[in-house]
Amino acid sequence: MRVALCQMPASSQPAVNLSRVQSALTSAREQGSDLAVFPEGTQARFSADLRTVAEPLDGPFCSGLSAAARASGVALAAGIFEPAPGDRVYNTTVAFDASGQLVATYRKIHLFDALGQRESATVAPGSDIVISDIAGIKVGFLTCYDVRFPELARELAVRGADLIVIPSAWASGLFKEEHWVTLVRARAIENTIWVAAAGQVPDPHEPATSAPTGVGRSMLVDPMGAVRLDLGSAPAVVAGLVDTEMTDRVRAVLPSLRHRRPDIIGRTDQAVDV
Repeated sequence: MRVALCQMPASSQPAVNLSRVQSALTSAREQGSDLAVFPEGTQARFSADLRTVAEPLDGPFCSGLSAAARASGVALAAGIFEPAPGDRVYNTTVAFDASGQLVATYRKIHLFDALGQRESATVAPGSDIVISDIAGIKVGFLTCYDVRFPELARELAVRGADLIVIPSAWASGLFKEEHWVTLVRARAIENTIWVAAAGQVPDPHEPATSAPTGVGRSMLVDPMGAVRLDLGSAPAVVAGLVDTEMTDRVRAVLPSLRHRRPDIIGRTDQAVDV
């Protein structure tokens, strides 16, 4: 299958972002894409009032995503915000197939309470691991900060995912970009799996003092960790091939998933007092 990385800026206005999604899908279709991966927070940048922006899955923004997927004939995955209990929101990735049918809803499990940020102040954590059949392959979902937790990516691989998608708004900071590139490649290497990670880039029409969006660096990485696409720091839509037959070839000669020792690793009855 062909996967398009849709590296776009996010406005504080959902209608602006929906128009950008539609344009990106046109480009993805022209490149023969089966699936387009958009950033975390495609609906609105994090400086927006997320409680006000948040909508249910049948709200106007998701309805617009559904219509855009159907019109283009390209499946998509994109980040939105849903209302959550306790006056918070869910940071959610939704996926629509090429007919516009909602086929996956993943609510971000790990919240970015680090490096001076506190995502949990406005965002409630999800609790479900999600894999969905999209365009003929099994797609597993992470969101941004989730990439720092290898056990979640491993669970997706063990459950049969062929591709992990990672919508992101990876903010700049000391060593942050290096962490991003290393972690995305590591998740591919350790699980011998394809990874498609799509990030936000700054919106020139938003105030420079607004909350950070992302550094870009959307990447498509193969099961050996080779970076097939790296979109740098500017808006772009670029498609690449995900070859699941390559996954089979890699795992035949590098069967690290089969060499796991779940009989030892993960057991809770072997704790040692120190």
